[in-house]
Amino acid sequence: MARTVAACVALALAASISSAEAQRATQVLSAASAQTIVDGCRKHAEGLNKSQGIAVYDTGGNLVAALRMDRNSAAIMQFASEKAKAAALWGFPTSAMENIIKAAPGFAQAPNVVGLPGGLPIYTADGKTLLGGAGASGESSADDVACIEAGIKVAGLASSRPAPPAQK
Repeated sequence: MARTVAACVALALAASISSAEAQRATQVLSAASAQTIVDGCRKHAEGLNKSQGIAVYDTGGNLVAALRMDRNSAAIMQFASEKAKAAALWGFPTSAMENIIKAAPGFAQAPNVVGLPGGLPIYTADGKTLLGGAGASGESSADDVACIEAGIKVAGLASSRPAPPAQK
């Protein structure tokens, strides 16, 4: 009987440790990381004498950090927000959404789809866990993407998953 109780206690402890380990593995986009992305994007834009609307969302579609630089309208900020939210919820760049829309026009009607470059997903540094998305608007599409890439890099995060290993 004592052995049975001890075995049950050991199993219960092992299960609780596994649960705790699993919870620690869950990662979310922190406010500090989101602000670092915004600051990195802002510095990139300022270095090129550009002006951007910048937004960062978590995977739940919640705004975490944003900045409307001088010379941008509220509409530019809204567009940056839509790009960021789309990338956060779908987990891939808005430039890829543009390509999907060309192949399957009905995709444009899906929720949270933006068919222009400027929104990138945010992954952990190893590219394994989606944390959210960031978007920029206000300049050319290439400038919008470069701005967000710079911000994500400054934060020590990734904007894509690692490439799968080559087939042998």
